Amino acid sequence: MKRFYKDVSTARVDGGWQVQLDGRGLKTQGGGQQIVPTEAAAQLLAGEWAAQGEKIDPKSFVFRDLADLALDSVASDRAATVAKLLAYAETDTLCYRAEPGEALFERQDALWEPLVAACEERHAARFERISGIIHRAQPEATMAALRIRLERESDFTLAALLTLASLAASLITALAVIEHEAEAERLFTAANAEEDWQAELWGSDFEAEKVRALRLEAFLRAAEFAAAVRG
Repeated sequence: MKRFYKDVSTARVDGGWQVQLDGRGLKTQGGGQQIVPTEAAAQLLAGEWAAQGEKIDPKSFVFRDLADLALDSVASDRAATVAKLLAYAETDTLCYRAEPGEALFERQDALWEPLVAACEERHAARFERISGIIHRAQPEATMAALRIRLERESDFTLAALLTLASLAASLITALAVIEHEAEAERLFTAANAEEDWQAELWGSDFEAEKVRALRLEAFLRAAEFAAAVRG
């Protein structure tokens, strides 16, 4: 599609902020008004439109897609979104580790245990740590505490958390992005510890490195969106 507009701006509107193309407010891909809660979030969306050349690249609208996810999907069924996020806690990567004494376990413990322990402290919860891949259910009280925590968040933050948790295979990591001052890239690297370990042992190929880089970029953008919508 060719670029069909000249001017990109943001405007304060009822309910928040909206990107305007040549003075016309944008809509979501679902047809609703694309109104975000903060000026910072609107600026992220506007930046994507302003960066387009003569032809529009649909794949470059990461922030727009996150906003639309919040407005078109999360808002219409918050319970389903919370359930999806809780599923990542049930099988959280940070809780499934190698056997004690193995070198991989030592790395996982060093990178993951501080994040798990911090999450437990913040939410008065307890996570089961599992050596191996056999599933073990997390305590009901922990899941209930996490549900309450997630239900407090806005549709926009839930959309960001859904992306973060899916890329990290970890709700603990996703929550750390919005609750800690830790760098998002460090959190992604921690969650990716096992894959990185395997690459160190057996070597990585170009395609695997490309996929990892794309996942990291998506993780960083979701973290940026989460910070922007929270103000």
